Amino acid sequence: MITELKKTYFVFSIPAIVGFMLAYGVRAFNLIRPGRVDFIEIWAPSVFILSILLAMALPVSYRTLFAYKKRDRKNVTEAELIKFERLMISITMITPYLALTAYVFEFPGFYTGGSFLMGFYALYYFFPSKKRIALDRRIFRVK
Repeated sequence: MITELKKTYFVFSIPAIVGFMLAYGVRAFNLIRPGRVDFIEIWAPSVFILSILLAMALPVSYRTLFAYKKRDRKNVTEAELIKFERLMISITMITPYLALTAYVFEFPGFYTGGSFLMGFYALYYFFPSKKRIALDRRIFRVK
């Protein structure tokens, strides 16, 4: 179970990390300079808010909904928990790509920094470690 979830996690996170490395290299050697993005006044706050939604608000809401749906059951199957965890990882792993977008298009510092923090939070908190999965297994009484 943990191996499957880690595979999903790395499939989503490694391209974003490689993208950051490439973007940093391109910027460091002045190979490409992005032009001004039209409507940056709209795009920057939108990316920032979407980062917060995907890293924090939607996972909390989805977890609450999952727990509410399973409240009357004595236990949850492992397949249901894997499906739940995969969707949580899929939702949150969009956030590093939003941070990459903010970095590449040189959004104002506040929005870029906020998107970075949300991206790091998503990468850190939703890593499928043995302890976190064991806790979820206990909480949802997985058989």
